Amino acid sequence: MEAPKLISSKRVCEFPPGAGNPRNSEGDFLRLTDGRLLFAYSKYIADSGHDDAPCGVGYALSDDNGRTWTKAPGLLASPEEHNVKNIMSVSLVRFVTGEAAIVYLVKLGGESIAVLRRFTDEKDLTLGAPETVIPEKRGIYYVINNSRLCVLSDGSVLLPAARHKIRRWENGGRGGVYFGTCAFFKGDPDGRNWRQESRVLYMANPGASETGLQEPGAAELPDGRVYGYFRTDRGYQFDAFSPDGGRTWTQPASSRFSSPDSPMLIRRDPFSGTFFAVWNPVPCYNGRLDPNKRWIHAGRTPLALAQSEDGEHFSPYITLEDAPDHGYCYPAMFFPEPGVMLLSYCCGGEEDGTCLSKTAIRRLELE
Repeated sequence: MEAPKLISSKRVCEFPPGAGNPRNSEGDFLRLTDGRLLFAYSKYIADSGHDDAPCGVGYALSDDNGRTWTKAPGLLASPEEHNVKNIMSVSLVRFVTGEAAIVYLVKLGGESIAVLRRFTDEKDLTLGAPETVIPEKRGIYYVINNSRLCVLSDGSVLLPAARHKIRRWENGGRGGVYFGTCAFFKGDPDGRNWRQESRVLYMANPGASETGLQEPGAAELPDGRVYGYFRTDRGYQFDAFSPDGGRTWTQPASSRFSSPDSPMLIRRDPFSGTFFAVWNPVPCYNGRLDPNKRWIHAGRTPLALAQSEDGEHFSPYITLEDAPDHGYCYPAMFFPEPGVMLLSYCCGGEEDGTCLSKTAIRRLELE
């Protein structure tokens, strides 16, 4: 299959950091019932952009299929509603029942949980009470990326999650979040009755890996299998296949997607049926990164786009962004009309603090 061909590609909205708002990062899209598009994202609301710093869910709206956006000054969801400092990593979904919901992580000190909140009024963007998707488990820190909910053809909803055991010192202090494993959770078509659907997946023969399997994603293929993919530090995304909707999986192994330690996203265009993959294709080989600047972009450049008819065999890629002093990561994808893709991603550079501090929305017209 040929590489994607673009008629146009331009940034239509940016969310730069500012005073009292040091970081705007990973988000997701949703079509509201009145036709507007909602983009919700992690909006940091204090003086630090650290992953555990105070953060809520910011948002922007578009009434012209993503050509222009209006940023909201407030929050769609706040950490105070959960009596915590930090909620982040937004996924938006419309169930086959017609209900729409938001899923995000809630940081509970050393642990984390995933909660779901339904839109009770989409015009006013009112959210209902939180429902637990992944409950707190002592000693486990869950990581769920933005834009990770996968609605399967039977209507059920798959949620990939990374699991990190928390190391604690003898004095009771927390030592850090370590080697990643993954599990897949599933909800019914109405977004209820969540359970862990799969066994825990491990990286076989991890060798020199310091991270294991991280930040998994999933896409259902035309033949009914589910394709799972995982961020690693081994120079490639790893992947696995499930023949039964996410219950059992092949052993995760190195895929054809070369990559630094950075997440990938695969989505299917509902109008054309084409699959698209967005990721960073250049791994962090020895000598690539300046040790003094590694913290800025972590090798997450360039940003590439490839396409596939079957979701398994992808075309050569085209480059969307390639500034060597910026990083591009944590994408979300949405198709508002035939031949059009909206793509959001972190895009910061040294002037922003890190690659995670600034997010952009790009509108692509596809040939």
